Amino acid sequence: MKIDVRINSLTPDKGSIKAIASANFGDCLAVKGIKVMEGKNGLFVSMPSQKGKDGNYHDVCFPITPEFRNQLNNAVEQAYNQAISQLQEQKNVGFTQAEQSEAPAMGMSM
Repeated sequence: MKIDVRINSLTPDKGSIKAIASANFGDCLAVKGIKVMEGKNGLFVSMPSQKGKDGNYHDVCFPITPEFRNQLNNAVEQAYNQAISQLQEQKNVGFTQAEQSEAPAMGMSM
């Protein structure tokens, strides 16, 4: 099944929630509120959930088979890693542009 994942919010430096994503499954179903979380054993994907009467959180939707769970986790993690790479590239480009704009000024003052 085709899975398209979009990272909607990226917060890599704040708390255990690293990103919020949405996914489209086979151009038939959309799920919003998928979280990329940092746990004791590294990153994991958390499906949308709501608080039950018992005070615990329960997934609203979730993969049924291990194969589909792996496919979904891989798609979300790949989208997350791509978003992090793009963020790092933007920071590097911004830093490089700032250095270049300062370089002529420094050259002129000498």
